[in-house]
Amino acid sequence: MDVKDYMLQVGQQARAASAAIAKADSGEKNQALQAIANAIEAARDELIAANQKDMARGQSNGLDAALLDRLELTPARIDGMLEGLNQVIALPDPVGGITDLDYRPSGIQVGKMRVPLGVIGIIYESRPNVTIEAASLCLKSGNAAILRGGSEAIESNQALAKCIRQGLAQAGLPEHVVQVIETTDRAAVGELITMQEYVDVVVPRGGKSLIERISKDAKVTVIKHLDGICHVYIDSDADLTKAVNVSINAKTHRYGTCNTMETLLVNEAVAEKVLPQLATAYAELDVELRGCEKSRDIVTSMQIATEEDWSTEYLAPILAVKVVQDMAEAIVHINQYGSHHTDSIITENYTKARQFLRQVDSSSVMVNASTRFADGFEYGLGAEIGISTDKIHARGPVGLDGLTSQKWVVLGDGHIRH
Repeated sequence: MDVKDYMLQVGQQARAASAAIAKADSGEKNQALQAIANAIEAARDELIAANQKDMARGQSNGLDAALLDRLELTPARIDGMLEGLNQVIALPDPVGGITDLDYRPSGIQVGKMRVPLGVIGIIYESRPNVTIEAASLCLKSGNAAILRGGSEAIESNQALAKCIRQGLAQAGLPEHVVQVIETTDRAAVGELITMQEYVDVVVPRGGKSLIERISKDAKVTVIKHLDGICHVYIDSDADLTKAVNVSINAKTHRYGTCNTMETLLVNEAVAEKVLPQLATAYAELDVELRGCEKSRDIVTSMQIATEEDWSTEYLAPILAVKVVQDMAEAIVHINQYGSHHTDSIITENYTKARQFLRQVDSSSVMVNASTRFADGFEYGLGAEIGISTDKIHARGPVGLDGLTSQKWVVLGDGHIRH
C-alpha cells in the first residue's frame, strides 16, 4: 500500500472512531486511560529498549544535543507520562457540559455545550512522551487522534502505540481512536494536513521550519506556535534575590524548550546591582551573554548583541541582555520582538505587575515566576497537546478545553417565534 492509500485508510478509520469516542462516557474514557497507564508500567523495559535503538540511531545520524535530550526516554520521563495520565483521569470531562444557560425574553433558554473537535492530527518531533500526552488529551476530550511522530523516534512511538492499543481494547473502545503513523515517509505529513474530509484540526509540535511548512501547506485548521522568544524583565522595584533566582532558572533549567528565556531585560535603575551577579552565575554555567551597549558597560565580558539577537530563539546556552529605561520600554520591546509565547516581570510593585499583565500581548504572562512554568502539566491540565500563540479559542498551553468547541443549545417547551 502506498502512502496516499495508507493515509486515506487511516483518515477513514479515524473518522469512524471519532463517532464512537464522542459518545463514550467519562467512565469509559478514564478506564481506557488507566489501562494505558497499566500497559506502560508493565512495558517499562520494552519502552527503554526501543528508545535506546532510537538514541543510537540519532547519535550515529548526528542529531544535536537538544534533539537527543528531547528524544531520550528515561525512567523519570516514564514516571512523568504516568503522572500525566493520572492527572488527565482526575480532570473533569468537559464534553457535554452546558454553560451560560439563561432565559431569553421569548421564554426559551439559550446556552453553550462543549463538544469534541472530531479528528485531531498531531505532528511532532523527537519527544516520545508527546505520544502519550496527545493520546490522553484527545481521548479524554472525546476526539480521535492521528499521531505522526518524527522518524528519529519511530521505535519508541510504536512501542507506546502498542500500550495505547492494549488500553483501548481493554476498555472496549475502537483501536482506531488513537492511531500512530507507522511509516517514516514524509509524504504522510502532506497527506495528513490536506485530508479535510477526515481531519478537523492539525497541531504541529517541533522546530520552526516544521511549523512554518505545516502552516503554509495545511488545508485544515492549525493550532500552533512558531517559536518561543520568551523574556524576563527585572523591574526597578524588583526583589533582586528573586530576580537572580528566576532569571537563572528561566534560562538554564532546560535549554531546548520553547518556554526557556531567550532575552533578559533589566531596568537601568538596578542594572549595576543585578547584572554582575547574574553574569557570574551564568559564567559558571557556561552561558554566553550577548548584550546591548549599556549592558556591556556594566559587564565588559559580554559579546555584542546584534539586531538579530532580539528575535532569535537560541535553544542553547546563549542569552541576549538589554538594559531598558523603564517598564514601558520593556513592554514595547517584548511586543515587538517576542513571539507572544511567555513573558515574566520581576517586581514588588502591584500596580506595575497589573499593568504588565494587561499590556504584554502573549499567551502566558507571569509575575515573579520563571517562564519555564508555561506548560500544560504545570498549569494543571494534566498534559498539553501543544502551545498556541494564535488568537483563537485555544491560546497558551492547550489542554482538554482547547480540544473542544462550543455549540449553542436552545431549550424550549413548544415555543414558536412571533
